Amino acid sequence: MNNKIIWCGIYLSVLIWSAIKPADPFTWWLEALPALVAVPLLFFTRKGFPLTPLVYFLVLVHCCVLFVGAHYTYAEVPLFDTIAQWMGTERNNYDKVGHFAQGFIPAMLAREIMLRNQAVKPGAWCAFLVTCFVLAFSAFYELIEWWVAAATGEGAEAFLGTQGYVWDTQSDMFLALIGAIVALISLSRVQDKQIAKLIGQARLKHLPKNPL
Repeated sequence: MNNKIIWCGIYLSVLIWSAIKPADPFTWWLEALPALVAVPLLFFTRKGFPLTPLVYFLVLVHCCVLFVGAHYTYAEVPLFDTIAQWMGTERNNYDKVGHFAQGFIPAMLAREIMLRNQAVKPGAWCAFLVTCFVLAFSAFYELIEWWVAAATGEGAEAFLGTQGYVWDTQSDMFLALIGAIVALISLSRVQDKQIAKLIGQARLKHLPKNPL
């Protein structure tokens, strides 16, 4: 219970901070929407399909990344302006952090759903299918950005965040791919242990109680 309270406290704190005087209110809604949708989904699935602590933590991290980008817009996050100055460049690369996270976190979520539903077994095929899912998800998100830009015109410039980089779309998808690969290599064993523990706990709950 304490972990849930801490999770909700961090989420709400960052959400409230992000929503106070954002740089561009229209962009704030566009960027924050996935994080706003995530919480109702987690709430309604918490009993029927609870996730591992690892995935809940990663979802929280992703929400925070989205809220920071929504507050400043991805091209104007102050820390990454400073980093750009140190590196002698003009481009603010916070959006690349966001797209790396867009591969890293969904990879673990997709992997857990596939394994828990016995769609695949742990191993090479699982990793391959998870990677395919992440690439498809990243490509679809780029299509959403295109559709929003086409529908709203100049109002979507901050949402796109290309900053004049001609290969921005391709590099976004590439970073999502890298994020998925890094997640699979570094966290698969941890996730497997947590899934086994979670399934074991679920089975115990359904066992008849000992009358003695």
